[in-house]
Amino acid sequence: MATFLYARVSTVEQNIDIQKAQAESAGFQIDEVIADHGVSGVSTALEERPEGKRLFYVLRRGDVLVVRWVDRLGRNYQDVTDTIRHFMRKGVVIRTVINGLTFDGATTDPMQEAVRDALIAFMAATAQAQAEAIKEAQRAGIAAARESITAYRGRKPSYDRPTLERILEMNRSGVATLAIAKELGLSRGAVRRVIDNPEEAVKALEKWGA
Repeated sequence: MATFLYARVSTVEQNIDIQKAQAESAGFQIDEVIADHGVSGVSTALEERPEGKRLFYVLRRGDVLVVRWVDRLGRNYQDVTDTIRHFMRKGVVIRTVINGLTFDGATTDPMQEAVRDALIAFMAATAQAQAEAIKEAQRAGIAAARESITAYRGRKPSYDRPTLERILEMNRSGVATLAIAKELGLSRGAVRRVIDNPEEAVKALEKWGA
């Protein structure tokens, strides 16, 4: 019998050595570490990962598979529940560092099986819910950043630099504001703002990289 630690790191902030140290601090004696780097637990099933798929070949009856938490196995409900049940059918015991959970297929008592299966389902659902919450927070952060950029830049000008120069040229030639607007396809207000403050009009274009 052997004890394997499976670690997955998907960001530079995560660290396999830390996950191994946490497992050892929790009392696990790790015989081998199997780890995947830069792999998403949402989009990539365990058996499709470069190292994760090794677990399906190396784990034997009586072995213990240690993970920091079930989200290391995956963040997809169906994938996580299928994976845990597959290993339990092989006689592998899955244990988590966080909360000290144990998933063992050896029990034959129907009540214990029901409690175990409910816990597996709950933990897998929690892992997926957390992943979705993280994605939503990231989307919100991106949207907020875009709004901040837009707020800094102000409204994007309806004219480009050649059009701005044409407005000023026509104004100097005595063309009426309304006539300029009609010819260039702009609002009268936009033309008026350029004529009244050409320096600010140029700055507005520069904020938008024009």
